[in-house]
Amino acid sequence: MLGFHNMVLRVNATQRSYDLKIIPDEVLRSRLGGKGLATHLLLTHNPPGVDPLGPENHLIFATGPLTGTAIWGGCRHGVFTKSPQTGFYSESYSGGTAAEHMAATGFDAVMIHGASEAPIWLEVGEQTVQFHDASDLWGLDTYATEDQIKDWIKVHREGAKACGVVVIGPAGENLVRFSVIENDYWRSAGRTGVGAVMGSKRIKAIAFWGGVKKQVADPALVTSLAKDLSARAKDDKGVAAYKSLGTPMMVDIMSKVGSFPTRYWSQGQCDHRERINAAALHERCQVTPHACKKCLIACGRLSVVKEGRHKGLKNEGPEYETIYAFGGLCLVDSIEEILYLNDVCDRLGMDTISAGNLAALAIEAVRQGRLELDIDYGQVDKIATLLHDIAHQRGAGAVLALGIKSAAAAWGMSDQAIHVKGLEPAGYDPRVLKGMGLAYGTSDRGACHLRATFYKPELAGMVDPEVIEGKAATFVEWEDRLTFFDTLILCRFYRDLYQWEQLGQMVKAVTGLDLEQNQLRAIARTVSDDTRRFNLREGLVPSDDRLPARFTSQALPETGKTISAQQMEVMLQEYYQARGWDHEGRPPREK
Repeated sequence: MLGFHNMVLRVNATQRSYDLKIIPDEVLRSRLGGKGLATHLLLTHNPPGVDPLGPENHLIFATGPLTGTAIWGGCRHGVFTKSPQTGFYSESYSGGTAAEHMAATGFDAVMIHGASEAPIWLEVGEQTVQFHDASDLWGLDTYATEDQIKDWIKVHREGAKACGVVVIGPAGENLVRFSVIENDYWRSAGRTGVGAVMGSKRIKAIAFWGGVKKQVADPALVTSLAKDLSARAKDDKGVAAYKSLGTPMMVDIMSKVGSFPTRYWSQGQCDHRERINAAALHERCQVTPHACKKCLIACGRLSVVKEGRHKGLKNEGPEYETIYAFGGLCLVDSIEEILYLNDVCDRLGMDTISAGNLAALAIEAVRQGRLELDIDYGQVDKIATLLHDIAHQRGAGAVLALGIKSAAAAWGMSDQAIHVKGLEPAGYDPRVLKGMGLAYGTSDRGACHLRATFYKPELAGMVDPEVIEGKAATFVEWEDRLTFFDTLILCRFYRDLYQWEQLGQMVKAVTGLDLEQNQLRAIARTVSDDTRRFNLREGLVPSDDRLPARFTSQALPETGKTISAQQMEVMLQEYYQARGWDHEGRPPREK
């Protein structure tokens, strides 16, 4: 099918073997690539109830039909598996440059199962795989690992002008349940513990290189769409805001509405906001806008600390979510220190949202006399030490490495822990933004803000945050379009630039499929139904879609707001109905 290679690479890490599998056109027509293809592969190949860290759990890297084309925002890849953090569906996406190299190998997806006895790294080239010893890489941080793999490819593969490399750090090696897979130093497939799955297979890194090009249906239309977007983006206020301030601008926006999670979810504002917001980052650091390949937004903040004990520290960040997790939940009151903790997490290979949430939970446990540990709010070096202990499973870190459900249960804090399905929320408190409560509850992978990015319409006044009835229908419209984004693997920050009309034009230009909006949306709904079926097969029950008790019982002191269980129930039932599911969230049987 045009826009695809029609090929999956299947790797057996136990036997150090591989084979090639043709993808039928009918699968691609009904689900496209990215999340659609990967979910189909998981349902087909993953044994029901499989241990997420067992050899039979499949780890899938997938690109979309736009990868390798001139379409802006398409240089992203997805990683899909069963999550060791939640026990349910796992999806995580990353930008940078790696996706282009993945697509150039000639595969639409790379599917790995089994587990090597000794550490290895994989070299994926055109229609082939080579297995290399990684004993000298095991234990290295993510930056050093990526450097060494790229240096090796440069020396030993004359035909490879460049390569894309994905790696795990010590956290992934030691099976930390929220470890990440990184590329380009600072880009991460960051949530749901995909790094632990890669670590369980004893795979330290994967290098991708090749020169295979996909054939597209209408190259002239692809070029025209890219030029049109460039012209429209020049005067777009959202693009200008991301390019000038990046995601740290959300610190002020969320604080203004009282939805900036602070002191482990007990407040909606922090007193030190002006020391950790976008203005502080640009004042205290030398900041250069940084973009993924084929991106005109350049939301990334390539930051170098100007003064102080971290002078010269360089990192692409911190993003808003890292600022909220450490600056809000843990009360770290310096943007430079948040950048430092960001760097610690990146080198160790762990998710900053989960890391900040768990550090704050540990601090609360100490304050309540449930844990003996020398740590408190705002103590940066002790937080950093705890992060290292988590990555190496030492002391209290070994408890936290198993994830929030396990840690909270160990310390008798299950009623205080903030998560859905074992995944901690992003920095948008649903007691203020009620639609985010629905987003957290219904997300396939746990308390995720990216499935529909519904904070956008609520903050922009497109949807009243306090209105409950009827909200689910609007939410489903947003979620369908962004699920379709994930079949193409498009960056979320293009959500205002790519409506259904533009998405349809892209599909036509690349694949030749001329689809109306209802047909595009039907593909998204098929993918959503497939994902839900995967979770139900893995034991999902209705209570897994509900919010933590503290959101319904503990009001925010600044606004007095909560989100009641009844409000959540109304939204959930309307959501199920809008999806065509029954009252317990079960989709109809697949035809």
